[in-house]
Amino acid sequence: MDIEKLKFDEKGLIPAIVVDDETGKVLTLAYMNRESLAISMEKGLTCFWSRSRQALWLKGETSGNYQHIVSITADCDYDALEVRVKKDGPACHLGTDSCFTNPVLGENADKFQLEGLYQLLLDRKKKLPEGSYTTYLFQKGVDKILKKVGEESTEVIIAGKADDKAETIYEIADLAYHVLVLMAQMGITVEDVRKELAGRHVIDHKVKQEKMTK
Repeated sequence: MDIEKLKFDEKGLIPAIVVDDETGKVLTLAYMNRESLAISMEKGLTCFWSRSRQALWLKGETSGNYQHIVSITADCDYDALEVRVKKDGPACHLGTDSCFTNPVLGENADKFQLEGLYQLLLDRKKKLPEGSYTTYLFQKGVDKILKKVGEESTEVIIAGKADDKAETIYEIADLAYHVLVLMAQMGITVEDVRKELAGRHVIDHKVKQEKMTK
């Protein structure tokens, strides 16, 4: 790639769309200037220009979540870059796999509501606003949270046993909330759980055998 063909804007910046090379998932949108691009190419690690801090930003320098560059490709107008990477950890400072977790439009938007709630819980844990039930749980600690998870699990069982669909849905929602609180307390992300489930292939490859007695 001929770097001289690149078109930086009036502030000397060019947008860089960072993509996971293994999954094709968009991880983040950042900006590079000539210096950060040169550092990225030299080190093989993504380096950006932080517009908020007005400083160079080597991704992973403080968090350890480095992004190892596989390729850098300019678009047809040479005014944007696609940076394909292999990452060492979450791309987002909030701990999510990607910065793009807030659907605005699309039939699959509802699938990300749990992740949105998880991010809200992380914010509650950080700020601990007064009068919040979530704040109360975090302040009481893991033993209280685990107790609530146990109580809500029991409520789900009772509602399910009664064949009460509406009540079961209500209790499952309560259980999901408290499980997410536990995850936030322990630093377990939604992506962590998603990867664990994906690795099991439960539906396709695992058959549960039950012994029947007469």
